Amino acid sequence: MTARRARPAAVLLVGCGKMGSALLAGWMRKRIAGPFHVVEPSPSRRIRGARFYATPERLPRTLNPAAVVFAVKPQAFDAVLPHYRRFADSGAAMLSIAAGKTLGGMGRLLGANATLVRAMPNTPAAIGRGITVACAGPTVSKRARTLCEALLGAVGEVAWVEDEALLDPVTAVSGSGPAYVFLLIESLAMAGEAQGLAPDLARRLAIVTVAGAGELARVAAETPAQLREAVTSPGGTTRAALDVLMAEGGLTRLIREAVAAATRRSRELAQ
Repeated sequence: MTARRARPAAVLLVGCGKMGSALLAGWMRKRIAGPFHVVEPSPSRRIRGARFYATPERLPRTLNPAAVVFAVKPQAFDAVLPHYRRFADSGAAMLSIAAGKTLGGMGRLLGANATLVRAMPNTPAAIGRGITVACAGPTVSKRARTLCEALLGAVGEVAWVEDEALLDPVTAVSGSGPAYVFLLIESLAMAGEAQGLAPDLARRLAIVTVAGAGELARVAAETPAQLREAVTSPGGTTRAALDVLMAEGGLTRLIREAVAAATRRSRELAQ
C-alpha cells in the first residue's frame, strides 16, 4: 500500500515589502511549504508562484492556512491584524515580525488563545544570511513551532528565547546591528581616504575586509577575542590602532552605550 503524502501547508503572508518579499523568496526557493497567498495592496514585484490579493476581503473563502505571517509596519499593526482573526480562531499559527509589537498586543487583536509567535529578523535575510530570534506564546504546539522555525529559517539562522523581554536586546544587537556594521564600513573607508587612498579603493578595502572578517568569525573555532589577538603583534600597527579603539571611551564603550540606547527605545516602542 502506498503511503499517503502529507498535504502541503498553505501559508498566508500579510505585507510584502523588503522583509516580506525576502521571506517569500526564501520559502519558495527552499520549498518550505505552500501554496503561498499574499495580501499586499501595492506589491513592488510579484514573485512567480505566489497568489497576490489587494485586500483580505479578496482571499478565497476556502483558504485555511497553517500559518499567517505578518510582515507589516508597526504603525499599521493594530489596524491590520483584526482582519485575520478568523484564521487564528481556526488554529493557524500567527507569526509576527513587526518590531516592538508584543505577544500580549497580538493576543488582544487575535484572541488570547491564538497560536502566537513573535520574531525579530534582520536585513541580511534579503540574501539568506540573516538571523532571527523568536518567542512563542503559551499555546504554541511543537508542530506550530517547527513550522515557524522552518519559515524563518528559509532566510538564515533561527534562535529562540523563552522570555519575551529578551527580544528588546535582541533587537538592539541583531535587528539594528547591520546599521552599526554599515557605519563601521563607512568610517573605515573615510579613514582610509584621509590617509591618501582613492575613495573607490578605500570603500572596497573596507567592505571586503569587514565581510571577510565576519565570515572568518562565523566559521572559525576560535572566539572573536582569540582571532583579534592572533592579528595583533606586540608593538605593531594593529596594536597601535587597538590602543585607540579599546581606550576608555573608545569603541567598546560606545557599542555598549549604543546597544543600551537601542534596547531602551525598543522597550518604549512596545509600551
